[in-house]
Amino acid sequence: MAKVAVSFLLFHMLYWASSNTLVFQPSSIIATGPRITALLLGNLKDVSLNVRTVFTSNLTGSIEPPSCEPEETQWIVTKQLVGTNALQVNLQLNKSLHFCGENETDCCPEPLCVLESLQVSACVENTPKTSLLIQAKIHAHLITTFPGSDNQTVIPNQVYEPLGSCPCDLTAGICDIRCCCDKDCSSEELKLFKSHCFLGPFGGQLPPVPDYHCSAQREDSPDWFPFLCVISPPENNPYLGHFYHGDTIAAKPHPSFQKPVLSAPVFNIYKQGNPIFTSDDQLFTIPQMVNGHCLNNAPVAFLENFSFQCVTVLSSCPNDFPLQTLPSDLSIHVNNGVGGDVTVVVTNEVVKDLNHFLTNAAFESDSDMEHVCDNVTLALDYTFIWKGNNITNINLRHSVGKLTFKGSVELTTRYSAVFVTREPVGESNSGNPGYQLGRPVIAGIENTQHNFSVQRTSINLWKPVRNGLCLTAEKQPVMFAENSTSGCQLFVSLQNLTQCDLLRETVGSLQATLVTATYVAKSGNPNSEIEEDWVKIQFENSPNALGDDEGSCSGIPSHTHIHIWSFVAEMTEGNAQRKIQAIQVRSTLSTWTFDCAGCDVCEDPTEAQLFHITSSVTFSDIPIHTGPPKTRFQINFTEYDCDKNDVCWPQLAFPLTKYYTGEPHSQSLAKGLILVFFFIAASVLGTPWRQIRQAWNSSL
Repeated sequence: MAKVAVSFLLFHMLYWASSNTLVFQPSSIIATGPRITALLLGNLKDVSLNVRTVFTSNLTGSIEPPSCEPEETQWIVTKQLVGTNALQVNLQLNKSLHFCGENETDCCPEPLCVLESLQVSACVENTPKTSLLIQAKIHAHLITTFPGSDNQTVIPNQVYEPLGSCPCDLTAGICDIRCCCDKDCSSEELKLFKSHCFLGPFGGQLPPVPDYHCSAQREDSPDWFPFLCVISPPENNPYLGHFYHGDTIAAKPHPSFQKPVLSAPVFNIYKQGNPIFTSDDQLFTIPQMVNGHCLNNAPVAFLENFSFQCVTVLSSCPNDFPLQTLPSDLSIHVNNGVGGDVTVVVTNEVVKDLNHFLTNAAFESDSDMEHVCDNVTLALDYTFIWKGNNITNINLRHSVGKLTFKGSVELTTRYSAVFVTREPVGESNSGNPGYQLGRPVIAGIENTQHNFSVQRTSINLWKPVRNGLCLTAEKQPVMFAENSTSGCQLFVSLQNLTQCDLLRETVGSLQATLVTATYVAKSGNPNSEIEEDWVKIQFENSPNALGDDEGSCSGIPSHTHIHIWSFVAEMTEGNAQRKIQAIQVRSTLSTWTFDCAGCDVCEDPTEAQLFHITSSVTFSDIPIHTGPPKTRFQINFTEYDCDKNDVCWPQLAFPLTKYYTGEPHSQSLAKGLILVFFFIAASVLGTPWRQIRQAWNSSL
């Protein structure tokens, strides 16, 4: 990673030096500490730095323009030359960050000590060339006036005391963080962590006496309380012995923040997510995008597919990797994961059409060009073939092209890695059986055959990239239970608004590419040949808006909304199994009107303006069906409601009611009647009836 950072910095230094301009990297900083560092790249001759406080305009919301006029601030600026065309700019806050005491001025009266916007201007001959915007939001530090101590608090003998008065007070004469019972903490210091105090006995808060304890008897206690309460002497306290025989403990000198020595990762076989190594135990790297920046040496993880695009500004022919490569740079020996090696097999492909790779480039004859660059890398597409936990083959398709341009040009390169296996693998599912949150919604296109079958696909939303235009926009699949809204922009000229039918057809064709499916899978693991596993997509269009005026077209399908209804079908081991009940795709029509803000705008028929095309998806949960609706008697009379009373008389005959589902109702009713018969027979033939018959017979 250090090599990557150095190469990234050198690239920017060379570029800005060649362009004879100045630029701050980064151009804006949000500071939370008293030290700020940035880089100034470019031609550093006769450059001076100026710092001032700026304010946002209440009318326009914009920041004041850069200025070279000196101004007194509470920041000290220093600079250090780190290269021929790089200058490290350091800002140090010239103010103490501790809370104010009595008769103190250089301090912080409130927890939020510094809140201001700074502007660092790079000036040449008293003319601002570039600026750095800093948003400083710095809080006061918890710095006490007492000197530090290596001794811990002396805690008295705890033989007869369950806890000390403040167990979290571990340092004598110093305010311990989050210890609200510490007498060394001032009121200002307590404000910093008053809402995050240590709870329970450790924070000095003894647990309350339980209600069953005899000492907890109150005036409203029942008469039988003295006979059933629990007597527990202090010797039985569960906290007795904590901090027992406290004594002064001298701190042993040792490095408390020493960086541990990390050994290289060792593993016998590859697992998903593990980095791939070369035969000489180095990380196997491919150019990737990390945190918004393209890195030329980013490690590759096993079974982790990726695809990135990197934009590079060229003002001359490239000479370094990856835009210029040697055979040894690509034909690398890679550790296969089981003790052997596998060599990357490279296939070179020459690309003739460079429209998808170049921006702002002129394509005339080579004799008219300032720069003619041969064999420039346009794409590196890796295919890893794996089996089990090892890599069997690595194939690389190396796409190159010939660049011809004037001045500068933007080159978009593509880097991808795909892991495939020769073993038969089923289609990717989104759950088993219910959908998993965040997994793609499975859609399908019905095949025109006699038997029902669908070909899997997806329903998509717009994914704007680079300039946000619909012509360069990509599509992203709809993820289950994730509401989303996205869109792109389309250039429409005044001449296009005179052909409304063609404009409506063009926009409708763009929106139709989002949803090409006719069915959506109800569950996350559908069968492509079972119709019951799929639900038909309902398409609905808004009514057409009539009346096309001059410079205006109505009925433009500018918005596509996807509405999906889902419900919880069952619970499996405590996990809800969600399924899709219905789906509706609705097109919303709008009217596009050309904005003639300027006097000469509407006179030129080729003048174009941007119009928005949007897409969205919304998921709605269908409530779980909890049974038949309650009757009026169940709502108004709750005396026999088993859910609201401790005594439930209807449950006395539960096996005979319809709520008993352990066996068929007819069998439970028959068994219940047999039990009743035996009960009556036993009562008639038992001892009480026999004595009654004997007494009756003796009286006769």
